[in-house]
Amino acid sequence: MTRKRPLGQIVVICGSMFAGKSEELIRRARRALYAKRKVQVFKPALDTRYHESMVVTHMGVQHAAHPVSSVRDLAAAIDPDTQTIFIEEAQFFDPSLVDLVERLADEGREVVLAGLDQDFRRRPFGPMATLLAVADEIVKLRAICVQCGAPASHTYRSIDGRPAHVDDPVILIGATEVYEARCRNCYALLRRKRRDRNRT
Repeated sequence: MTRKRPLGQIVVICGSMFAGKSEELIRRARRALYAKRKVQVFKPALDTRYHESMVVTHMGVQHAAHPVSSVRDLAAAIDPDTQTIFIEEAQFFDPSLVDLVERLADEGREVVLAGLDQDFRRRPFGPMATLLAVADEIVKLRAICVQCGAPASHTYRSIDGRPAHVDDPVILIGATEVYEARCRNCYALLRRKRRDRNRT
């Protein structure tokens, strides 16, 4: 009788900033280690907010991680016998991450990714929309709106105390000094004023 290979799966943990995504990723990584699985944790090298080689929650909980600069570097760093791969801040990787993740799952590995499903404009962030489409399990977390205390699904960005503009760069690494979790009612974004149609 042929031995069946392990059943791979893709798990995506998503939500706004301050929703607990990194905390959930660390919790799952520790559980996998407790189960004596071979685990590797990765994070994008550009995210150096709290530590260059640690996944760190906003509350200071941390877990060792391997920083990588691209999907190619990530693929090259995965050991052949690794059973569970954890990827932090998945939104910062390019769309080829989707193909890599699907290949790993097809090989019988578990891949757990955490990331912002929306950018500060409330638009799909990087490869996250496609990752959500191919995921076997989705964990959608919500934060608490800092303005009114309601459940928050959106990431609000402010520049010098004013809402960010829709044309601002999508990627701006930061934490509470730039971003807030907000509900739909308290969210704001500056847009260009429409030109007067009657103006000649």
